[in-house]
Amino acid sequence: MKKFKISNLYLVFIFILLYLPIAYLIFYSFNSGNNMNSFGGFSLSHYQEVFKDTRLWVIVINTIILGLLSSLIATIIGTIGAIAIYYLKNEKVRKRILNFNSVLMVMPDVMMGASFLVLFTFLIKIPMGFMTVLLSHIAFSIPIVVLMVLPRLYALNESMILAAEDLGASDFTILNKIILPNITGGVLTGFFMALTYSLDDFAVTFFVTGSGFTTLSVEIYSRVRTGISLEINALSTLMFIISLLLVVIYYIISQKENAFVKRRAVNE
Repeated sequence: MKKFKISNLYLVFIFILLYLPIAYLIFYSFNSGNNMNSFGGFSLSHYQEVFKDTRLWVIVINTIILGLLSSLIATIIGTIGAIAIYYLKNEKVRKRILNFNSVLMVMPDVMMGASFLVLFTFLIKIPMGFMTVLLSHIAFSIPIVVLMVLPRLYALNESMILAAEDLGASDFTILNKIILPNITGGVLTGFFMALTYSLDDFAVTFFVTGSGFTTLSVEIYSRVRTGISLEINALSTLMFIISLLLVVIYYIISQKENAFVKRRAVNE
């Protein structure tokens, strides 16, 4: 019989602390009543209200377009940046770049949002709206993509690249035939992680959004300020399911990538 560990109790406590409010929110999204004081019976009326809200669906479409576009651009730039870092010969410069990349990852969202606000208001002077939100989401997604792609680059078999160079392959051929096929898992992982961050982001978006454009997270915050509605519960439940699906896709891609690396190691 296994001995009970304090670490297991701590883990259970953390999971309860994180997921109990979410479970409570989801449970009352099916309440036939109009508040979370008592459960009046099972009903899908609040979900029906969400699907009937035309303005809300425009915001949902805007959020999805923003997430896909910012993630795609960030993935392209982040992949190019990761390849550039991989080929850097100066070890000190490489470490400094990676340190700057890590700083962007751990920087508080409020500070990042305030920085973008100053940038777009006083330095570049871009009208607040879709473009400012898009640029901000691209900026904070690039470090995520770099961190996802770099480990795949370091796992590359350098002898394949050297052999291709000896056979006279151009840099484009090496990139297209050797590097990109071997880091596809990391690129896709970076894309889905960037998409998840973009769809869920509130703090940065709140600072740089304008009156003519908003995202789902900012809209939920605005509605909560006017009073708790179970329509918000239903909407938050749908967002939670979408985020969960993205995490599952990320997990499947990671598992396939790990299995591919193990098979390649056995074959070598």
